[in-house]
Amino acid sequence: MESGLTLGACYNARRYPRMLTVAEARARILNQFQPLPTETIALVQAAGRVLARAITAAENVPPFANSSMDGYAVRASDVASASRTEPVTLPVSGDIPAGHGLPAPLRTGTAMRIMTGAPLPADADAVIPVEDTDDSRAQIAGPPPATIRFYQAGAAGANTRPIGQDMRAGEVVLRAGTVLGPAEVGVLAALGHAQVEVHRQPRIALFSTGDELRAVHETLEPGQIHDTNSYALGVAIDKYGGVPVRLGIARDDFEDARAKLLAACEAQADLILSSAGVSVGAYDVVKAAVEAEGALDFWRVNMRPGKPVAFGNVRGTPYMGLPGNPVSALVAFEVFARPALLKLAGQREWAKPSVTVTLAEDLRSDGRESYLRVIITRRGAEYIAHSTGHQGSAVLTSLVKANGLLIVPAGVMDVKAGEKLTAWWLAEAGVIEGEA
Repeated sequence: MESGLTLGACYNARRYPRMLTVAEARARILNQFQPLPTETIALVQAAGRVLARAITAAENVPPFANSSMDGYAVRASDVASASRTEPVTLPVSGDIPAGHGLPAPLRTGTAMRIMTGAPLPADADAVIPVEDTDDSRAQIAGPPPATIRFYQAGAAGANTRPIGQDMRAGEVVLRAGTVLGPAEVGVLAALGHAQVEVHRQPRIALFSTGDELRAVHETLEPGQIHDTNSYALGVAIDKYGGVPVRLGIARDDFEDARAKLLAACEAQADLILSSAGVSVGAYDVVKAAVEAEGALDFWRVNMRPGKPVAFGNVRGTPYMGLPGNPVSALVAFEVFARPALLKLAGQREWAKPSVTVTLAEDLRSDGRESYLRVIITRRGAEYIAHSTGHQGSAVLTSLVKANGLLIVPAGVMDVKAGEKLTAWWLAEAGVIEGEA
C-alpha cells in the first residue's frame, strides 16, 4: 500500500481511540439527516410513500346517512313487534337504488326497499335485512313487492350508517409522516384527493468493494465469489422506501474507490452506502478514499456483528460504510442505515418492532452489543427464542431462517436458558406458533 494510506490508518487510530456504543453511533448518524423535500404525485403512485402534510377531511364521509344492508328502510317503531311467529306486514311505498339521488321521505306505516350504500330516506331510522323478510329472492331485482312481511324487529339505527361515521369534516384523518398503505390511500380516495404531497424518495448510492467480487452472471475463477451485498442491500433499500443507485463493484484500489464515491456525488445521492473496505486490513481503501474527499466521523462501533461501520461525508454527501460479511452488512443496515433512510423519507418513527422473549437455550456473546439470529415461537402468552445455529457473519442462511434478532446488551457474555431479553422482529409474517 502507499505510505499515505498507512499514515491515514495511524491517524485514524489516534482520532478514534474508543468504539462508540450502538446508541451513540445511531444518534450521531440520525443527527445528520432531515426529511427530504416534498413532491406532488398521483394517488395511484402513492403506495409506500410518506405523507408530507396532514390531511384534514373537507367533508363528512359518508356525506349522507345510508344503508349498510340490502333490505327495507323502516321506522323501528313500525316493526317493533315483528317476530317469526307474529310477523308485521307493511306496504312498500318506494324503491331506493344506490347512486340515484336522495329519496322522498318515508311515509308513516310503510317501508321502502333499499340497496347497500343507498341514502336512507328522511323519517326512516332502521333497515331490516332482506333475509328477515318474506322477499324470497336471493338478490333484490325487478320492481319491489306491494307489501313486505317482516320476521325480525330492528332497533333505531340498525343496519344504517350515519353522516360522518367514518370521517367528520374538519377532522385530521392522516398525519404527516404516515406511510401510505392500502387503507390510507383509500381514505385519500374517499376524500377526493387525486394527488398527494409526499416526501421525495431517498436516492441511495450503493457499491461493494473487493478484488474477489464478481457480478452474479459472471463465471467464478479460483479465489473469487459472487457479489452478495449489493443485491441484498438493494432489496433492503427498496423495502424501506429508498431508490438504490447501483454503482457496481470497486476494486481494492484507492483511485477506484474514490471514483465510485465521486460517481455517487454526481448522481446526487442522498446517502452513499458501501460494503467492505472500511476495516483495518491492508487493502481496506474506502476509508482512506472517504477521508481524501471528505471526512469520517467514526468508523468502529461496539457491536456484533458489524463492528467496522464507518460514517462521514464525501463532498458534503453523507457516507456510510458497512462491513463486507453479508450478515454483518445486513444487520448494520437494520441498525443504522434503515433509521437514516426512514428519516430521509419523512417518517417520524423508525424504531424496529420488538418483543420480549424467553431464551430456549444458553447463548454466548463476546461482550459487545450483539444481534443474534433467532427463531421466535409463541407458546401461549410467552415468546420463545431459539438460535438459528452458527452465528458466523458469513453464514447468510442463518439470517434466512431467522424471524428475529435477539439483542444481547453490551458487557454481557453469557445468557442462560429461561432469561428474558428483547428481540427485533425481522419477518413480516411475525411469530411462529409453537407447541402448547
